Amino acid sequence: MLYIIGGRILTMAGKSWDKGYICIEDGKIRELGPMKNGAPFPLPEGEKVQVINALGCLVMPGLIEAHCHMGITEEKKGMEGDDCNETVNPITPYLRAIDAINPIDAAFQDAVRAGITSAMIGPGSANVVGGTFSLVKTWGRSIDEMAVLTPAAMKIAFGENPKVNYSGQGKSPATRMAIAAMLREELFKAQRYYEKKCAGMKREEEDFRYECWMPVFEGKIPLKAHVHRADDIQTAIRIAKEFHLDMTLDHCSEGHLIAEQVKNSGFPAIIGPDLSSRSKIEVQNMAFKTVGILNREGVKTAITTDHPVSLIQSLPICAGLAIKSGMDEMEALKAITIYPAEICRVSHRVGSLEVGKDADIAIYDDLPIRVLSRTRCTLIEGKIVYADETFPLPAGEKNV
Repeated sequence: MLYIIGGRILTMAGKSWDKGYICIEDGKIRELGPMKNGAPFPLPEGEKVQVINALGCLVMPGLIEAHCHMGITEEKKGMEGDDCNETVNPITPYLRAIDAINPIDAAFQDAVRAGITSAMIGPGSANVVGGTFSLVKTWGRSIDEMAVLTPAAMKIAFGENPKVNYSGQGKSPATRMAIAAMLREELFKAQRYYEKKCAGMKREEEDFRYECWMPVFEGKIPLKAHVHRADDIQTAIRIAKEFHLDMTLDHCSEGHLIAEQVKNSGFPAIIGPDLSSRSKIEVQNMAFKTVGILNREGVKTAITTDHPVSLIQSLPICAGLAIKSGMDEMEALKAITIYPAEICRVSHRVGSLEVGKDADIAIYDDLPIRVLSRTRCTLIEGKIVYADETFPLPAGEKNV
């Protein structure tokens, strides 16, 4: 049993205490609450107990990256470590990110050192349909053991990326019309397959090419739409509504220009990577104000680095820059904790400090949205996976 005591606790579930405690058992949060009058904490007798003294620190749920490519686009490895896009076929729904994520990529350690404990990882946006994402923990050596939800979403892409990739090959899609038409055709065929499967399809009639669409049409996972420009956002909404599918609007760079339409769609938005350069035409209106504008409009929003487009460890700083551009501070903190957990459908396990949830916890010396803030300690499922050299660890624990 492990106790974290004495720190300021932000649960991101509506409660906070200037001095509180968290009890962790078997990787889960067993109990938590305020320390009465700041008195020494009465530890249970007759049990093996370890204690983390977080006095003077901020304790909050581990941060969550809602859209990135770490471990699938590895750092410093060029083509040999880049498995992000299968750029020979524009429709590849049967690809699975989990088959290409390398958890030994240095970005995972950077994430842990920043207090980021979960990440949604998947294919890039070169294809109209790219394959499925996986939501994983950021510490481990076996991606299967790190996975929280897989498949977690089906990647689709609009705009410049599919156009640039395939028009250069002399084949469709070369226009936005073709992207939409090819996606509709794929969804039409997948829907017919789903209907046949529900009607009692024989096993010998099952098709690997379309089985991957089943959780999408069953409503278990959403489409994950790469959309920057306002017209692409609205095309994605139009098509998802035609087929009655759930969807997240990823990047949504011009979402602030059509905030009412985004709100009315009912789809959440994952905003970013606003820390990167405006490297192409469709991101010319990209700005840190977007997430705050959509949030105030009533859209559920998360913030993304889109690593490696901008670095994974910059996630809390991106939230800070969103605040600087007008977003409410607590809403920005939620946009890197509980909101991405809800958007990625894993809020029953992560995103807030509540009894029964995974003990994924970040301990900072200040709010992580501030540039000078330092991560003092990171825990994933109750295990200390990072501590800085000056942080007082429990007896018997070593800096990982």
